[in-house]
Amino acid sequence: MASRADKSEAPLDDLMMVMDVVDTLRHEESQVARELKADDRDAAMVDRLRQVYASQGIEVPDHILKAGVEDLKRDRFVYSPPKTGFQRTLAMVYISRGTWSKWLAGACAVLLVAVVAWYFFIVMPKQRAEAELTARLEALPSAYTELVGRIDALTEDTRVEATAATLAEDGRLALQDGKNEAAFKAEQDLRDLAARLQQVFEVQIVSREGEPTGLTRIPEANPNTENFYIVVEAVDPDGNVVEQSIQSEESGSAERVTKWGQRVSENIYDAVRRDKLEDGIVQKGVLGQKRRGELDINWNSGVQDGAITKW
Repeated sequence: MASRADKSEAPLDDLMMVMDVVDTLRHEESQVARELKADDRDAAMVDRLRQVYASQGIEVPDHILKAGVEDLKRDRFVYSPPKTGFQRTLAMVYISRGTWSKWLAGACAVLLVAVVAWYFFIVMPKQRAEAELTARLEALPSAYTELVGRIDALTEDTRVEATAATLAEDGRLALQDGKNEAAFKAEQDLRDLAARLQQVFEVQIVSREGEPTGLTRIPEANPNTENFYIVVEAVDPDGNVVEQSIQSEESGSAERVTKWGQRVSENIYDAVRRDKLEDGIVQKGVLGQKRRGELDINWNSGVQDGAITKW
């Protein structure tokens, strides 16, 4: 059993000895360099090694010394760093993974948050708006039909019915041409027309304390003329003041107002002034009426076209 163990361990002992020989040769570098220049350098190196080990009391077989010389010449047992290349780069990346993986994970997290935020705050609202727009456009044809039917039921005025039919046709053509804004405007105009037909109110004279009931104006275009106005408001059957769109003859623009100055004849202006002077209250306080199914106000005699919105 002992002899078998010795045989199995002998190669390892020889290898260790060879490594030691090579190490000894490296420490004797200057001497080795001189020996390598001689023709019998290998033999000289073996003799030199034998002397070195003998001085240390170590007996080394010649085949070990010769093997050490050969290994030294082949640079065996010398670490040679790998050459720069793709494989070396991959190895370095793998070795430094503990550092760059943290940065990569952080960058991925930031990118993920950015993508999620972009989807929820940009993509989703845009998709929702597009879906709503598509739904509104698809509903327009039926909306035109429904509004025209409502208007026809509210009025017997053929001119109003023709206006409603024209608005609906204009909207359908705009829809076919992809003019969405024009198509939506046609729908809104139909709704406004229906709302005006449904309105019922009286145009009443304002006679509250601290507020003017009448006023006069001298127009710039005709300084020799004086215009007379009575301040009025539209009041529905429930007593609520109804906002109206009034075009001012002074500015030429229409405004939404709750009261305005309606131009009247001088006779009506004087009658209202006398009525208020009697007891501070205007007894005959209605200048006109707006009936359901009609667009225009039915004015009392003496009320003229023209209005102002500021005084």
